[in-house]
Amino acid sequence: MSKKVWFVGAGPGDPELITVKAQNLIKTADAILYAGSLVPHALTQWSKPDCVIQDSKGMSLDEITDWLIQQAEDGKVVIRLQTGDPSLYGALIEMVQPLDKAGIEVEVIPGISSAMAAAAAAVESLTLPEVTQTVILTRVEGRTPMPKGESLKELAAHHSTLCLFLSITLLHKVTKELIEIGYAEDSPVTVVQKASWGEQEKIVKGTLSTIKKQCQTEKIASQAMIIISPTLGARDWDTLKKSKLYDASFTHRFRKGITTESSK
Repeated sequence: MSKKVWFVGAGPGDPELITVKAQNLIKTADAILYAGSLVPHALTQWSKPDCVIQDSKGMSLDEITDWLIQQAEDGKVVIRLQTGDPSLYGALIEMVQPLDKAGIEVEVIPGISSAMAAAAAAVESLTLPEVTQTVILTRVEGRTPMPKGESLKELAAHHSTLCLFLSITLLHKVTKELIEIGYAEDSPVTVVQKASWGEQEKIVKGTLSTIKKQCQTEKIASQAMIIISPTLGARDWDTLKKSKLYDASFTHRFRKGITTESSK
């Protein structure tokens, strides 16, 4: 029998936001190792009664990879269930390398990132025509250093959308540094804690000058996405640049544009 481990994106938290492919795989799994500090146990609900389910929140990297290898050695359907998408802050490669050395096949199933779930929860668009067409997924330097050229100040200089992972405890640093490089104190900020987690979800909308105190009031200190973008609040704008794709005067391969006086 083949030896294989599946790395599965569990999505942002809501079990209904996992992919159909991932759900079907969970139904066949013999062993599931899930990141219990971030992935709700409810995401294992489709597993077989005899499936071995282990929470990895107290395990080291070696313990995690040893467990996966041991389970895969018997030809079992083995799943590593990770929060969001495995390719984003998922320690994917450092887990895959020991499996490669052990001759165990690996396959990855993507998942919905908390960045997308947070924007959805807040009903915000991360891009808008002629406002910004760029989204930067990053984090603020804390105990884990950032590579050269990727400081918050350097990335924020683009004035595009910033989605900050793993940075809520450094929110004071975020606001201070952005104001220092010229962001207005009333620049909009949205923070979403536990996006898609039902009653545990919290959405806070404020500005660089108010957001820290707002989050303190709401006791938001973990599992939160920080979004800083010139697109925030566009739902309430009086004027908005519309997408060319749906403009009646815009021709594309599925529709011929209609010329009007205003489009000439």
